[in-house]
Amino acid sequence: MSNTIKIALIYGSTREGRFCDTVAEWAVREISAIDGFTVDPIDPARLTLPARIGEDETSDQKDVERRLAEAEAFVVVTPEYNHSFPAAVKMLIDLFSDPWAAKPVGFVSYGGVAGGLRAVEQLRQVFPELHAMTVRDSVSFPSAWDLFDDHGELHEPDRPRRTLKRMLTQLDWWARALREGRKAKAYGEIAG
Repeated sequence: MSNTIKIALIYGSTREGRFCDTVAEWAVREISAIDGFTVDPIDPARLTLPARIGEDETSDQKDVERRLAEAEAFVVVTPEYNHSFPAAVKMLIDLFSDPWAAKPVGFVSYGGVAGGLRAVEQLRQVFPELHAMTVRDSVSFPSAWDLFDDHGELHEPDRPRRTLKRMLTQLDWWARALREGRKAKAYGEIAG
C-alpha cells in the first residue's frame, strides 16, 4: 500500500481569460512540494466532454473517470460565479458519480469580496449526495487578482500556505481513514 495520497485537483472554470490557471497552478505547486501527496490536475477546459449527460462517451470522459477513480482525495479550485460555483464543476460531478464515493474533498476558492466561499458552501451541499465528505478548512482568496503577481506568485504567501497545509492535514487524515474503510468493506455494499 502506498504511503502517498493521490489528489485529483479539479480546475473549476472554463472561461476564456480565466484567473483559475493562476490559483490552480499555485495550489498544484504548493501541494506537490509537500511529502505524502501526488497531484493529478484535471482541467475541463482542456478536455472534450459531452455537452449533455447521456451523449456518447468521449475518450477524455473515459480517461477522466479512470483518473477520478484512482484518486484518494480531491481538491476543487473554484471561482464564485453569481454567488455559486461554475457549470464546469457541476458537469464533472454529474458525469462521474461513482468515483467520488467515500473520499474526501477540499476546496481552494477565489473571487471578489467573498473569496469564492459562497461557491464552496454550495458544493458542501452537493458532495454528500455523492457519498463524498468535505473537510472543514478551505483556502479562500478574496479579490484574488490583487493577491498574485504577474508570475502567479502570492505577494504574501504565508497565511494561504498555512491554511492550505491545515486543509491538507485534514484531507490526508480522511483519505487514509477512508482508504482503510474501503479496503475493509467496499463502500458500494453499504451505500444503498
